[in-house]
Amino acid sequence: MDFRQALAERLPLLRRYARALTGSQHSGDAYVRELLEAAIADNELRQEIGEGRVALYRAFTRIWSLGHVELAHQGEPSDIGGAEATAQARLDRIPPEHRQALLLTTVEEFTEREAGEILGLEASEVAALVARAVAEIDDETATEVLIIEDEPLIAMQLEALVSDLGHAVVATASTRTQAVEAFTRTAPGLVLADIQLADQSSGIDAVEDILKMASVPVVFVTAYPERLLTGERPEPTYLVTKPFREDTLRAAISQALFFNSTVRIG
Repeated sequence: MDFRQALAERLPLLRRYARALTGSQHSGDAYVRELLEAAIADNELRQEIGEGRVALYRAFTRIWSLGHVELAHQGEPSDIGGAEATAQARLDRIPPEHRQALLLTTVEEFTEREAGEILGLEASEVAALVARAVAEIDDETATEVLIIEDEPLIAMQLEALVSDLGHAVVATASTRTQAVEAFTRTAPGLVLADIQLADQSSGIDAVEDILKMASVPVVFVTAYPERLLTGERPEPTYLVTKPFREDTLRAAISQALFFNSTVRIG
């Protein structure tokens, strides 16, 4: 597969990984742009990226480990606060390799061996890093959760998973109107949202309404993540593909609460 074809197929998921890793669409996309700029200037890098998804993520990891994007902003006046400041403080406490190993093996669904190739580690080392990351993230404070999902069985599955993680489901909603009403009534600390709702309304619109009222981390659950990861407008940082693996959703929830980031669409 050549460079252009590889990017067309894999770039949306790489952006998802970069955003989850950094806790920010802006920062994640900046690192992806840095990789693309480097590839344009380096024929060997272009050939490497065309070798497969593992090679693409390995190349991205090299770029991210150098930290040029974040270093470029050091020394500049900072006006971040709230969720972004919280995210940065938490990032400083969690070793980067732990987060990488967790995201690669859960959200991105690489095997431990493949994640090891990306990170330059043995599979056993990746497994140990994942275990540490889970323990570190689970130390975060439990929260109350609103589930926006029109399929009853999936809603029940989500509720059971959220409860197993130590959180409390305060409401479920199957339409945009119900979601907004439930959020107003319960003020949860996390929202899990489907895209297509029972009355043909949109979970994206429901989340937009919610975020006009308050900043809250959101995890979207959708069968078509590539439709939202176009790079053409502000997009959700946390996306889980249906049908979802429980460990994938657990990781997304943990990451969203870890960064306590706000999602904005449109």
